[in-house]
Amino acid sequence: SIDNNPVERALRGVAIGRKNFLFVGNDAGGERAASFYSIIETCKLNGIEPFAYLCDVLEKLPTWPNKRLHELLPWNWKKTALP
Repeated sequence: SIDNNPVERALRGVAIGRKNFLFVGNDAGGERAASFYSIIETCKLNGIEPFAYLCDVLEKLPTWPNKRLHELLPWNWKKTALP
């Protein structure tokens, strides 16, 4: 390919939010932000709408059994009823 447009479009969200990253507060805030960005991008790669995924998982997480946490990962996730 003569250009790199797909990669540049994928990174646009990072470039737009660059000034916002100044306000994460401290190193722990930066690590949390990086975790959320990783989850969001993993959802996109798996064809999942990130907001729906996060809403569903955060709702289920307090009562979800520890042995079944792997089911809540983006590549295994299906919007299902609580256990």
